Amino acid sequence: MDDILNRPIVLVLNRNWQAINVRTPQQAFVQMATDVATALDIDGETMLPVRWAQWIKLPVRENDYAVRTPGGPVRIPHVIVLSRFAKVPKRRPKFSARALWTRDNHRCQYTGKLLNAGEGNIDHILPRSRGGKTSWENCVLASRDVNSRKADRLPEEVGLRLLKPPTAPRDLPSTFFIRNVNGIPAWRHFLIE
Repeated sequence: MDDILNRPIVLVLNRNWQAINVRTPQQAFVQMATDVATALDIDGETMLPVRWAQWIKLPVRENDYAVRTPGGPVRIPHVIVLSRFAKVPKRRPKFSARALWTRDNHRCQYTGKLLNAGEGNIDHILPRSRGGKTSWENCVLASRDVNSRKADRLPEEVGLRLLKPPTAPRDLPSTFFIRNVNGIPAWRHFLIE
């Protein structure tokens, strides 16, 4: 049971009921017990905010996780709502090949050709051999043949021009980064699919 207490399976909403984070049941219980958050008792389409004193008395449903306590089992909430926090934190996507493909819209940034998986790779505009860094501003998606032709040279040295200068993606609301990897049905009300 210790494993379930330390798995991030509780969705955290701000006071406007916008998803902002994921917590472990242990963290959720602390926030509930200190009145930082209330749990949502979700049954189908019905959602009822419940404070800690009432939550620990609720019966455990058939498909719910629970922890055993001296006072009896306590249901683990699927969703909690923060009492005072209203912001939606923003984050910049982490640099990765997948994120770069998304930023560049699956197109070679030299030719504009739409690329399928396996037809492109990451090109360092200023090659690493010349001190170029792996960053949003120095990397673009390029077709394999263009990237091979460019090799460790600058684009202008081989007659290439970028369609547009690469930039870091803008910060996005944290909601965009939350994924329901455990398939918790109650989360579907709050996440962007």
